[in-house]
Amino acid sequence: MGWILGREKIGDIEVVGIVEPNRELANRYCERFNYPIGMVYNTMEEMIKAVQPEAVTVFNMIYDHLKVVGYCAPRGIHVMVEKPLAANLEQAQKMITLANQLNIHLITNYETPWYGSNREAYNIVNEKKIGDLRRIIFRTGHQGPIEIGSSPEFVEWLTDPVLNGVGALTYFGCYGANLATWLMKGETPETVSCITQQIKPDLYPKVEDEATIILTYPKAQVIIQASWNWSYGRKDMVLMENEGKSAIPIMAEPLPNGIQDPFAYLTKVIKENYIVEPFSPSSLENNKVVMQILYAAMYAQKTGSTVVWDEYFKQGT
Repeated sequence: MGWILGREKIGDIEVVGIVEPNRELANRYCERFNYPIGMVYNTMEEMIKAVQPEAVTVFNMIYDHLKVVGYCAPRGIHVMVEKPLAANLEQAQKMITLANQLNIHLITNYETPWYGSNREAYNIVNEKKIGDLRRIIFRTGHQGPIEIGSSPEFVEWLTDPVLNGVGALTYFGCYGANLATWLMKGETPETVSCITQQIKPDLYPKVEDEATIILTYPKAQVIIQASWNWSYGRKDMVLMENEGKSAIPIMAEPLPNGIQDPFAYLTKVIKENYIVEPFSPSSLENNKVVMQILYAAMYAQKTGSTVVWDEYFKQGT
């Protein structure tokens, strides 16, 4: 949230209203980022009626993403939600239907697509500068939301299995699912396996804080390690190909202005009809697959079985 409140001086966007019913929290952020408290509204309905925004960026609990899309889509207001798209697959499907039927942009923002290194890795794979991918390993996590000092308001819903759609599995597992779907150009896995642990039940009694998801493709494996137990924060990946070439260090360039961060990207999509590429990290196509992967991973963890993709989703379970 600080990313948008702290960047308006760039001049490509204008923040016209903020919805936050918690007045203490609102005052804290307005003071920190020098916004008048008069810009803050108690409800989404009040804010939209008063300022009629072109788009909204959504930083509330994941469970309420559907409510926001359900209100904004009929009014032609574009929406960008923070990852993951929804708290469960049923909500995701409803949101996708609304966006498509009512012709709004529905974008999911992750931090990782804005890394120049990830874009360079995608280009290397897409331009076939290396052999076919055989294994991708994602490591995403940190010490834990409480340990790193996340606000009590954030931790309250982040560690709720309904409001956030379980814990580290979705919160950090979605990054790997998102990037894998991008790198694999929308291909869905053949199988999904998952194991989780609750290493710190005293801090996170309702959700898992450790998860490993394994995806298999016809000629590749993807391993997603999501954790609230590492000694430092990390979001990195390893791509392994089949030709065994020597590693060559490459200095990745930052993303160009105009698509250098999620808010510039959203502006370009709305104002300049910039094309959201199918299965790119922010796209609906990609994030539908992400939600399916997370849903299958939860089922695999719960049942102790490996989910066969075509059988599982053909049955609609």
